[in-house]
Amino acid sequence: MSNDRDVPAEPGINKITRRDALMGGTAAAVSRFAAPVGVSGALAGLAGVQQAAAQPPPPNIVYIISDDQGWKDVGFHGSDVKTPNIDKLGAEGARLEQFYAQPMCTPTRAALMTGRYPLRYGLQMGVIPSGGSYGLATDEYLLPQMLKDTGYKTAMVGKWHLGHAKTEYWPRQRGFDSFYGALVGEIDHFKHASHGVMDWYRNNKPVKEPGYDNTLFGTEAAKVIEKHDGKAPLFLYLAFTAPHSPYQAPEEYIKKYAHVADEQRRLYSAMISVMDDEIGRVVAALEKKKMRDNTIIIFQSDNGGVRSAMFAGESKVGNNLPADNGPYRDGKGTLYEGGTHVCGLVNWPGKVKSGDIGGMLHVVDMYPTLAALAGAKPTKNKPFDGMNVWDTLSEGKPSPRSEIVYNVDPTGGAIREGDMKLVWSAGVLERVELFDLAADKSESTNLAEKNPDKVKELKGKIVDLAKQMAPPLLMMEAIKLTFGAPPISADPSSLFNEVGD
Repeated sequence: MSNDRDVPAEPGINKITRRDALMGGTAAAVSRFAAPVGVSGALAGLAGVQQAAAQPPPPNIVYIISDDQGWKDVGFHGSDVKTPNIDKLGAEGARLEQFYAQPMCTPTRAALMTGRYPLRYGLQMGVIPSGGSYGLATDEYLLPQMLKDTGYKTAMVGKWHLGHAKTEYWPRQRGFDSFYGALVGEIDHFKHASHGVMDWYRNNKPVKEPGYDNTLFGTEAAKVIEKHDGKAPLFLYLAFTAPHSPYQAPEEYIKKYAHVADEQRRLYSAMISVMDDEIGRVVAALEKKKMRDNTIIIFQSDNGGVRSAMFAGESKVGNNLPADNGPYRDGKGTLYEGGTHVCGLVNWPGKVKSGDIGGMLHVVDMYPTLAALAGAKPTKNKPFDGMNVWDTLSEGKPSPRSEIVYNVDPTGGAIREGDMKLVWSAGVLERVELFDLAADKSESTNLAEKNPDKVKELKGKIVDLAKQMAPPLLMMEAIKLTFGAPPISADPSSLFNEVGD
């Protein structure tokens, strides 16, 4: 299958190509900041030329991702976890109340970096494991590459998880001028190691240094801002490892939650508080550098909070997992709302109105939206699944999105059209579930038998997407390891210890 086919991922929405839509959005975004008011006719052309020379620079972009944070585990959703810095950004900005990500870590990060659903390039299934040899396809034109080509300085701090086995997958080779953090999906937060192997880098070189990883990430992000010379706009991608397992935090933060009886919830809450303090550090650095007024800050979790140990990662966890997804069913790794409906916000003083955004949005929308704000002409990317949603984010206008593709892989998929959502497990024991999210946001009532026509329609859309998808790389890796790995032989010397040798 060619990934270059310009097939709309949300059938029936676009009558024009996504590239056409993006280019129109780019022009609109640029004109919104630059076009003179009350000028018409021949004077408009002259004024436009004069205004173009004086138009404000594109904004700095700080994109922050938390790791496995539950939807409710922020203060502005009523949590008992203290997140004053995140809450302040939310209170002064737009709180994204129908914001969707992929059900797991690697796919969400890939969707952000490409503006395309992970099914397009084989990252739709699971995450890249520590022993995985694959990564995000190198023929994808990533967000930092686009911004760098547009004139941005680009920096990444934190967790990558888009390929570590080959250097061609690493952040510095994918558009980032600098990188500080971990390449794999899960590390010991103090030892900075996975399975006893160090995973801590500055640019392309491994480094060894003490400290709690999320504190170090915040400190480094603030330094990036402090050192920024201001000659070009800055794109800072800050990806925390909090509150992903193993549940670990500095003792002074754990003490703040001494009243929490459950140990895992206590540690999990402490991890979020560390992250919140470091986000406050980053905002303070922007203010001190006098960059805050021209900086858009976006915050989101990469997926819903973990409710099943199956999706908790490689560390040992207890049975009572600590994440809280509020009213939403299940959590990370599932196609239910608890796995995909995540907390998120956008903040830009004077440019983004405060309030709740109720329209549907997806992480793939962020690439084309940021491209428009940057004044980019994304001619190198493959067709977007995302849309330019700047009017929705900045002014609260209705979202152009009427469908959400949760995921499609060989085992099934899920899609939402309006308020109707189909979850289809397409194995031997087929399970079909249809929900009306307007009336049943907790997905407790299956309406499939009462609505066969809607089930047939949404199944058809999943099948159409399945025909377009690339084979899941995780599945291909598993097959290779199962049937292509060399045999494991016992040490012959052990025979001398066997009876009857």
